[in-house]
Amino acid sequence: MSKHRVSRRQFLNYTLTGVGGFMAAGMLMPMVRFAVDPVLKGEEAGDFIATPLKVTEITNEPQKVNFTFTQKDAWYESEETGTAWVYKNEEGKIIALSPVCKHLGCVVAWNTDKQNPNQFFCPCHYGRYEKDGTNVPGTPPLAPLDVYPTKEKDGLLYVGKAKPRKGA
Repeated sequence: MSKHRVSRRQFLNYTLTGVGGFMAAGMLMPMVRFAVDPVLKGEEAGDFIATPLKVTEITNEPQKVNFTFTQKDAWYESEETGTAWVYKNEEGKIIALSPVCKHLGCVVAWNTDKQNPNQFFCPCHYGRYEKDGTNVPGTPPLAPLDVYPTKEKDGLLYVGKAKPRKGA
């Protein structure tokens, strides 16, 4: 038998504290679940987004393609518009490049610089990229344009999430 005895008052105090803690946890758990659930919820849609461009319409000349997707931030959903520069390379492979300059995030355009034709040009700080998205040495961008993975489904072009490339 233990030398330390629990009085009735201590027993009631321990019991009521335990029951109160159990009840508080029961009330807090739904609130915690409500706050954390959107973070833990898996992505419902696929990784690829449909564009309105038909694969048969893609040429060797880069063309701007806009596509819309639903962006979900916790409980808020919004329709966003993305853009890609799409063309077929010499091997016939579809290339989709992000239009976001790697220098300061401005938007690049194809063949708009009269002094440097057939290049992507960023008007913010005169950054230039080759047709394949690699940055021209000696210009502000320090990295090539991001590239979208692509796939074809039902004759339409689908793009994934843009991935950065290494190299200069």
